[in-house]
Amino acid sequence: MTGTVYKSTGSWYTVKTMNGKFYECRIKGRFRLQGIKSTNPIAVGDIVEFQLETKNNTETGIINRIEERKNHIVRKSVNLSKQTHIIASNIDQVFLLVTIDNPPTLTSFIDRFLVTAEAYSIKTVLLFNKVDVYNEDTMFEVKYLKSIYTKIGYDCIEISAETGYNIDKVKSLMLGKVSMFSGHSGVGKSTLVNAIEPSLNLKTKQISEQHMQGQHTTTFAEMFDLSFDAKIIDTPGIKGFGVVDMEKEEVGDYFPEFFAIKHECKFNNCLHIHEPKCAVKQALENDEIAYSRYRSYLQILEGEDEHYRTDNWDN
Repeated sequence: MTGTVYKSTGSWYTVKTMNGKFYECRIKGRFRLQGIKSTNPIAVGDIVEFQLETKNNTETGIINRIEERKNHIVRKSVNLSKQTHIIASNIDQVFLLVTIDNPPTLTSFIDRFLVTAEAYSIKTVLLFNKVDVYNEDTMFEVKYLKSIYTKIGYDCIEISAETGYNIDKVKSLMLGKVSMFSGHSGVGKSTLVNAIEPSLNLKTKQISEQHMQGQHTTTFAEMFDLSFDAKIIDTPGIKGFGVVDMEKEEVGDYFPEFFAIKHECKFNNCLHIHEPKCAVKQALENDEIAYSRYRSYLQILEGEDEHYRTDNWDN
């Protein structure tokens, strides 16, 4: 039988077949021996083949094959930095929720997420949430960040999951697609999903006042079928986003504004750091490239293993 993985709890996978029936499935041990350096060889969104077996009057499935993925998005595993964690696969687009404060989403986090999405050819839309509670200074920050990322070519939408502002715009982009929702804990993913599809009634929690960070309400990724020809994948809140499997020479190619002018650099293998006649550094001097983006680029090149979870960043 063939189906799509809708939920993963580590050892068990909920798989939905073409006829709409759900089965609880597990994997055979050999999956972990196929050179997959991931903590989770199967991810939500995977299309898998499985066989049914009955034990103690309970019918479950054993997954024996994963179909080739159209794409997937990965990050460094939280506890094992040499391993990766596949967040989801076969995604049409990602909505990255951004909040200016309560909790803050830093540009270094946004940029690492975007670089990874670019590397795996996944379209990303930035949703600036909680605009209903921002003051003048905070809204100025929203407009400034929107200008940076819109200029690069990313869709940016101001929303309020709480009041429903611009939720219709988000829904229109979701039609006929599998969309993943991601961002820090507390940015309002569950509230947004509930605004889009109230019948799901996902759990939400208040921001922890002590740490001003969101409390994890989603502990694993899960796919949901919506009532208007769309699917969503809700993901756990991410504190930091570690970039994996990239050569230094290719990182710049995943910054679209760098890639667009790299042919103007004197050297074909220019890393845009110390090389003379570098088009990227010249564009930086001319304020044609945002300094925050260039700093994120340098941080990735330097191998930010020790930094990416804390997101320490000077102002």
